[in-house]
Amino acid sequence: MEEKISRAIIQRYFEKLQENLSVDVVIVGAGPSGMVAAYDLAKAGKSVALFERKLAPGGGVWGGGMLFNEVVVQEDTITILDDFGVGYLSAGDGLYTVDSVELAAGLTFGACRAGASLFNSVSVEDIVFKEGRIGGVVINWTPVTRLEMHVDPLVVMSKVVLDGTGHPSEIAELATRKAGVRIETETGAIMGEKPMWVESGEISTVENTRQIYPGLYASGMAANNVSGGFRMGPIFGGMLKSGRKVAGLILEELIN
Repeated sequence: MEEKISRAIIQRYFEKLQENLSVDVVIVGAGPSGMVAAYDLAKAGKSVALFERKLAPGGGVWGGGMLFNEVVVQEDTITILDDFGVGYLSAGDGLYTVDSVELAAGLTFGACRAGASLFNSVSVEDIVFKEGRIGGVVINWTPVTRLEMHVDPLVVMSKVVLDGTGHPSEIAELATRKAGVRIETETGAIMGEKPMWVESGEISTVENTRQIYPGLYASGMAANNVSGGFRMGPIFGGMLKSGRKVAGLILEELIN
């Protein structure tokens, strides 16, 4: 029995990995915007590989506000919560509270149920850059990167890469630093996240969600960091809407 269990795990994992060595979309970071995007893209029939550095997907959702495991969303994001079957309670003034554990778990289950393949404890350490376009990512186990072990990585090719890495916007940083490209910002470089301003941050998270270089999109807080938006704390409506917006933009590109 022990051998059969190990064989089943190994065989299925490598089948899953082989199936995702070349995909339509690679999403880096399984936070709220990345998982909404993965859900929408997979629902539309696109192959999606989602890479999450940490053991648990969900990004900044799990901790709620200062470890109070509740977050807030606005009324115009309720339809997205309904898509994922996540519950909510009115807090008045057009705001709703959501259990952060339920939200993280619901987004994760929804993205996987839609057909996205989620690889946790996998870090993206580099990008594939060919002929002026981002065309994939370079992956390794998170423990390998954290221990700085000299272990060569593997490559996953894709038509589009989405930077959903949150505040550091790590994929955009790789593109500007290693490929030396100018991205679609006022300066051509990463402008950096501004301090807290909830209303502005929620708006700019969605506004800044876009293609920033051929083959590379940014969503959520990665988009805000790239374009110099304000942070907004434990309110997640803009993050959810950002994921839905970027999925639509990517689908337009893939269809055309």
